[in-house]
Amino acid sequence: MSRIVDPPRNVLDSLRQPLTAGERRIFDLLDRELDEAWEIYLQPHLNGLRPDFVILNPNVGIVVVEVKDWNLDAMDYFVKSRDNGHHELCARKDGQEFPIPNPFTTIRRYKREIFNIYCPRLPERAGFGAVSPIVIFPFAPRDRVLELQTSFLKEKELQSRDHWFPVAGMEDLTAEGLQRWMPLLNPDKRSVMRPDHADDLRKWLVEPDFGKTQREPLVMDSHQRTLAETRTRSGYRRIKGPTGSGKSVVLAARAARLASEGKAVLVVSFNVTLWHYLRDLIVRGLQDLVTSGRSVPDPMTYVTFTHFHEWCKDVCQDQRIEHQGFLDRYAAIMEPIAAIQSAPGLDAREKKRRISAISGPILNDQVPRLAREAAKAVSRFEQADAVLVDEGQDFLPHWWAALRDICRPDGEMVLVADVTQDLYGTARNWTEEAMSGAGFKGDWAELKLGYRVPSDALRLASDFATRYLPPETRNLAEPDQSSLELDRSSVRWIQCSEQEAIAKCTYAVHQMKFNVKDNGTSNTDIVFLCDSIDHGRMVVDELETYTGYRHNIAHTYDHDKAIEGRLKMAFWMGQPRIKATTFHSFKGWETRLLVVYIGSAHGSETRAGIYVALTRLKRHPAGSHIIVVCSDPDLAEFGERYSEMAN
Repeated sequence: MSRIVDPPRNVLDSLRQPLTAGERRIFDLLDRELDEAWEIYLQPHLNGLRPDFVILNPNVGIVVVEVKDWNLDAMDYFVKSRDNGHHELCARKDGQEFPIPNPFTTIRRYKREIFNIYCPRLPERAGFGAVSPIVIFPFAPRDRVLELQTSFLKEKELQSRDHWFPVAGMEDLTAEGLQRWMPLLNPDKRSVMRPDHADDLRKWLVEPDFGKTQREPLVMDSHQRTLAETRTRSGYRRIKGPTGSGKSVVLAARAARLASEGKAVLVVSFNVTLWHYLRDLIVRGLQDLVTSGRSVPDPMTYVTFTHFHEWCKDVCQDQRIEHQGFLDRYAAIMEPIAAIQSAPGLDAREKKRRISAISGPILNDQVPRLAREAAKAVSRFEQADAVLVDEGQDFLPHWWAALRDICRPDGEMVLVADVTQDLYGTARNWTEEAMSGAGFKGDWAELKLGYRVPSDALRLASDFATRYLPPETRNLAEPDQSSLELDRSSVRWIQCSEQEAIAKCTYAVHQMKFNVKDNGTSNTDIVFLCDSIDHGRMVVDELETYTGYRHNIAHTYDHDKAIEGRLKMAFWMGQPRIKATTFHSFKGWETRLLVVYIGSAHGSETRAGIYVALTRLKRHPAGSHIIVVCSDPDLAEFGERYSEMAN
C-alpha cells in the first residue's frame, strides 16, 4: 500500500507557498514514521482555513497540524489579559508591543469546523474526539510553548491537554515524541471514525485542479507558440478561434514574454472576473520562460490588468491631467446613473432595472469617447508598450480606438475574439471596414482546434449552437483527435418544471459533491452557473441550509451594483469554496465539475450565453462532469438525447 500524499511528494519544492524549514521537518517525520494508512494533506483549502497539515486515517481519525517556526528568543512573547477576561497573544521588540496570530485559538477553530462542517456524519459526542488538533514549534522548547498555551485553555482542558489540545516542541520531533503528541496512535483507543466520514472530508482536502494547474507551464501547439512569440510588422494582430482553442493562452503567453523583456503591458477585458484568470495564465507563461532558461526580472510589475470601463474611469481621473477637467466631465456623464444609485426609497433590484434602462448610450458611447480624449492627454506622460484585449467580440470599434491612443506608436495591439460568444450583440459591429480603420491588415490569425472541452461536452455545445445560433456568428471547434484518450467525461441533462428548478439545481450540486467517485476531485472545483441573479441566489441559499455548504460557497449574485462589483473582484478559482456565478461572469473560465441551469432560451444573446456556459467544462485525465438543469420546455426535445447520457 502506498501512502496518499496531496500534493504529491514530487511537487513539494514547487508549491506556490513553499514549505518552511519547520514544515518540511514535520512532513519528513510524518512520512517516515506513520503507518501508510495515514494520508497526509499539505496546506489544504478549508473554506479560507489553511492548516499546514491534515493527517487522515479512515479507520482511526483526523489530526490537524499548525506549525510555527518561531524563535522564542528573537522577541519577547507573552500573553496579555484584557479587562473583559479575554487573553491575547502578543510580542514585544525594540520597545514596541503588538498582537500576533494565535495558533492555539486557530487549532480550536480547525477542530470545531472540521467536526461541524466537513465531517457532519461523525457521532455528536464521541465524534468530537476523532478530530485531534496540534500546534508544533520545531525550533522552541516544549515547556515554553506550554507556558504560552496555558491561558487559552479552560480548567478542564488543562487537566487533559495532551489528549485534547496537545503541543509539541523541538525535543518532540522523534518517533517517540510522535506517539505522545498524536494520541490517536494509541492502539487501545477505540475510534468512531469510518471510511464514509473520511469521504466527507477528503474532497475538501484534495488539492483543487486549479492549484495543480498553476504549477504547470502553458501548453501550446506550434501555431499557438508562433503567435505568442512573434509580432506582425505593424504590431497589430487579430486572432479568432472557437471556445477552448487557446486564445487566452496565446494572449497570456505573449504578455508574459513582453513583460519578461521589461515592457509595459496593459491587459484589458470586458468581464471583471476575467482578471484573475488571465493573471494566473500569465504567471504560468512566465514559468514556461523560466523553464526555457530565459532571464525574468520581476516581470509581473510590468503587467496591468483592467476591464474596459474601469480603464475609462481611471484614465479620466488621472491626476496628471486633472486640470483639463476630464474628471468633472466624467462625473457629469455618469450623473444620471449616480442619481439612481443614491435615490432613497428604491431597492437594489429597482435601481439595477432603472440603470440598465439608461446605461447603454452612457457606457457604450459617451464614456468611451471621453476616455479617448483623456487617453490622448495622458499619452504625453505615459504609454503602454503593448495593449492586449481578450474577449474582443464584446468590444465596440471605438472602444478599441480609445485604447490605441494609450499605446506607443511602435508598440503592439492584439485583439482575440470568438463571435460565437457574442453575449452583447456587439460582434456584428466588427465589419472589415471597421477592422481596416482599427489598424489591422491581412487576414485573421485563426485557431481551429478545441483543446479544452471534452468531446461529449463539445458535442452538446456544438449541437446547441448548430440548432439555435445564427450561422454568421457560429464558429465551432474541431475536436483535437490526439487528446481523445483523455476524455473520461460525463454529460447529463435534467429537464424539469420551473417550480422544481431550485430543488433540481441543489440536487445536481449534491451529485457533484457526493456521487462523483473519482477521489482526485475537489469540492472547490464545483461551479454552478445560471443567468438569473434571483435564481442563483435562491440556489445558494438553499444549499447553505445543508451542513457542509454553509459559508462554503463563493458567489456573485446581488442586485446592488456596488456589492456585486466587490463580489466579482473577490471571485477567483483559487478561492477555497464551491463557486456560483452567472454565464457572463464565467466567460473565459473553466472547471472540471460544472452544473448549468437554463431557465430561458429566448433571444439570440440569451442563447449565446447558454453556449458559453455549456463550453466551460475542462478536459481532465481523471474525468470531467457536467449536469444541465433546464426548465425551458422549448429545449426539452433537444435535451432528451442527453438526459441519461453517461460515458
